[in-house]
Amino acid sequence: MSTDSNAKPKLSASQAHNVAGLVNYAEGAVVSRTLVDNKSGTVTLFAFDAGQGLSEHTAPFDALVHVVEGTAELTIGGKAVTASVGQIVLMPANAPHALKAREQFKMLLIMLRSH
Repeated sequence: MSTDSNAKPKLSASQAHNVAGLVNYAEGAVVSRTLVDNKSGTVTLFAFDAGQGLSEHTAPFDALVHVVEGTAELTIGGKAVTASVGQIVLMPANAPHALKAREQFKMLLIMLRSH
């Protein structure tokens, strides 16, 4: 996974942003940009080139995937879920999950650290 070297590390406050424009696709790669990171959680924007993904893993906190562009196949606890633009998916804490981009795909990952 790579990071967008042209991006600022955090999101500017008190300003409207075009979410999809905050991270660019890279051929054959996954690019991420952290927009918010504090004790309550993180908000990270990802751009997946077609066919890219994240292998199965777990996280100790609930997370929400909000699809910004494209379509992806998520597998959460062994169940396949297709998510497209405008849709949101809850990934429960400690549930094994993976993701595969069917096409170029952007998502916001909102990690909720508090219980």
